[in-house]
Amino acid sequence: MHGNFTYHNPTRLHFGEEAMSHLTGELKNFGPVVMLSYGGGSIKRNGIYDAVVAVLQETGKTIVEDAGVMPNPTYEKVQEGCRLVRDNHVDLILAVGGGSTIDYAKAVSASAYCEEEPWEKYWVNHKDPACPTIPVGAVLTMVGTGSEMNGGSVITNRKAGFKLGKVFGPALYPKFTILNPRFTMTVPQYQMVAGFYDIMSHLMEQYFAGTADCTTDYLIEGLMRSLIHSSRIAAKNPQDYEARANIMWTATWALNTLLKCGKGGDWEVHQIGHAIGLVTDATHGMTLASVSLPYYRHVMHDGLHQFKRFAVNVWGVRPEGKNDEQIATEGLACLAAWMKEIGVVTHSRELGVSEENLQQVADAVLILPVGYRTLTRDEVIDILRESL
Repeated sequence: MHGNFTYHNPTRLHFGEEAMSHLTGELKNFGPVVMLSYGGGSIKRNGIYDAVVAVLQETGKTIVEDAGVMPNPTYEKVQEGCRLVRDNHVDLILAVGGGSTIDYAKAVSASAYCEEEPWEKYWVNHKDPACPTIPVGAVLTMVGTGSEMNGGSVITNRKAGFKLGKVFGPALYPKFTILNPRFTMTVPQYQMVAGFYDIMSHLMEQYFAGTADCTTDYLIEGLMRSLIHSSRIAAKNPQDYEARANIMWTATWALNTLLKCGKGGDWEVHQIGHAIGLVTDATHGMTLASVSLPYYRHVMHDGLHQFKRFAVNVWGVRPEGKNDEQIATEGLACLAAWMKEIGVVTHSRELGVSEENLQQVADAVLILPVGYRTLTRDEVIDILRESL
């Protein structure tokens, strides 16, 4: 383990089939006006909306409806939410949905009373709030992002031409999150497996950094193996409670800041994926899946020791009679086979990327000085072209 760190996570989690029973007690900790933020209405069709509203009414809350949060929440929608918060003097933002809805709630929380221009302050310059923020609570209905227990908030600004993430401090973490695995079982198969890959990408992007013998790497390897095992079951039987519960718990721990302790991390796959999402509006997890293999093949030699470890410890590759490059390459082949097995895309052309808009995607990629190698723009284009 190298470096120094402080670990603190203030989010309180309620997990299991009876998790909703804790919502009443949580709501008593906040004022009377609750903004209920959710997406396109699926929670109304599956009954989750009615269950949440019933608890809000029982606890005497005034409900401010905030529907229509999109899968890639836009800055325009954030500004709309900010107006609702100010006009109704909202005391709590309750996000009911997946990671996009929770990301959006954090963005509104930090921006509603911000005296500066929030996009420039937070997502461009990565400053912290110096204004009052609104508490956020969450009822999770789709796993993948880990937003239920972190400060991350990814927002798309089409006018600026960027999709960027801001990681807020613990003050913007959800105060509580309801985690009932059964709430995730109504998600369509495509969205479900996209979430599975988002989890895997979070784990890999923290794993493929550093060369020290790090306790965190052992944690990540265990979470990867758990995800691989349960995702194979869930892809065949989405109603398998044990598999879905294990995946939900893995998703939360994959990105609640624990795994960055003692690690540097490499988040370039996410930057390329964000750019694809900006241009195509494709599902987030699928954008990551579409570029992961070409990206990791591109940087494999720079972190060969870790890619070899990935092959042996995660995928069970037998190293006898093989050199390090052969072992590492076989590990990536195992990753590719698993991706095909669970049904995620492996080519960006499946999401709408083509030679015609490849330069536009490349222009939207934020290149970070992280991981084993800092890319050049030409390398980004090469990776995108290979992903086609």
